[in-house]
Amino acid sequence: MTAPSLPGAPFLARQGDDLWLDGVRLADLAAEFGTPLYVYSRGAMRAAATAYQSALAGRRHLLCYAMKANSSLAVIKTFADLGLGFDIVSGGELARVIAAGGDPAKVVFSGVGKTRAEMTEALRAGVKCFNVESESELDTLSEVACALGRRAAVSLRVNPDVDARTHPYISTGLKDNKFGIAHERARQAYAHAAALPGLRVVGIDCHIGSQITEIAPYLDAVDRLLDLVEQVEADGIAIAHIDLGGGLGITYTDETPPAAGELVRALLARIDARGHGQRELLMEPGRSLVGNAGVLLTEVLVLKPSPEKNFAVVDAAMNDLVRPAMYQAWMGIAPLHLRTDGQANPPLSWDVVGPICESGDWLGRDRVLALQPGDLLAVLSAGAYGMTMASNYNTRPRAAEVMVDAGRAQLIRRRETVESLLRDELLPS
Repeated sequence: MTAPSLPGAPFLARQGDDLWLDGVRLADLAAEFGTPLYVYSRGAMRAAATAYQSALAGRRHLLCYAMKANSSLAVIKTFADLGLGFDIVSGGELARVIAAGGDPAKVVFSGVGKTRAEMTEALRAGVKCFNVESESELDTLSEVACALGRRAAVSLRVNPDVDARTHPYISTGLKDNKFGIAHERARQAYAHAAALPGLRVVGIDCHIGSQITEIAPYLDAVDRLLDLVEQVEADGIAIAHIDLGGGLGITYTDETPPAAGELVRALLARIDARGHGQRELLMEPGRSLVGNAGVLLTEVLVLKPSPEKNFAVVDAAMNDLVRPAMYQAWMGIAPLHLRTDGQANPPLSWDVVGPICESGDWLGRDRVLALQPGDLLAVLSAGAYGMTMASNYNTRPRAAEVMVDAGRAQLIRRRETVESLLRDELLPS
């Protein structure tokens, strides 16, 4: 096996000329299950979660997987088996946690627009707490809880106005973002929550963004959060837990985010230095647990070289993986097999694009690859915000998913069919 150099190593690596993930040759999976195909390493997910858990050992804590990153049932079960909780943002995600065997008592319910029906469902399931994002939501949640004869545990998500220095679409901690309660309104909001009959204040929460590659923004947010904790408790309202959210980035190309353990140790040191080490600590990692555990396999259908731009049309598209189109995200693209038989075309710069009728349908631009039709490629670092954001645009069935674990492969989601897409539609009479 070559030295680990790919995002996802050591689970993703070359053996000879072939690309393998967690002991399975990826070309074999493409042949068995077809393409486009998502493949995830269970071992890589376990290793990523264990890095957080090891750093948090000895502290009262709950690690909650932010399942919006990848909500496949097999992924949820992998983390439930490790004792993780879950950060959800919809009633549907709660249903997935329960279906996968997760514990609702380890669920925190985030999101800016929870419906009364979702609140009811979560209260009946017995979730750990609601991360409330507006004063209006406090009133609604109290009414729903009173109607059920219950008191809802709440943690207010505070917007600390900290710049996470990430893509603007995934920056969530600035005052002009839609998320959370403004820092300057938080004390009034806590007083309001404490006065409502259907609520029980248990914590404070913040989440400043996603794909964060520096520790400094987290420390800034912690300081602002702890300032507020001290003020709120001085007002007579106890805060049992601190929820620092998630957002730790991964390596897609040349990013150098801190390791999970490095981040956790820095946060704990700051919390201890401020005298708050007795509080339960919640964290909500998502991308950093699954991002580099997955790849998207695709086949080259057509090569269109030209004097201006060379296009390699593949069978995966923006409906399968929208990150490049939505965020202009750079994701590695690697051949499943390196041709060393002298039959390869010379390397050229290619735009790897899908067959959808949109100019924004691309997976990678200006990639130097030696390609010919029928070649198989892997889009790397595709475990987060890939399948979970997939659609049926152009009436394209969504991909199948496979999980690999120490040399074994298992289908965890069947490929959709056109028939299944049409099944729930009705023609007018």
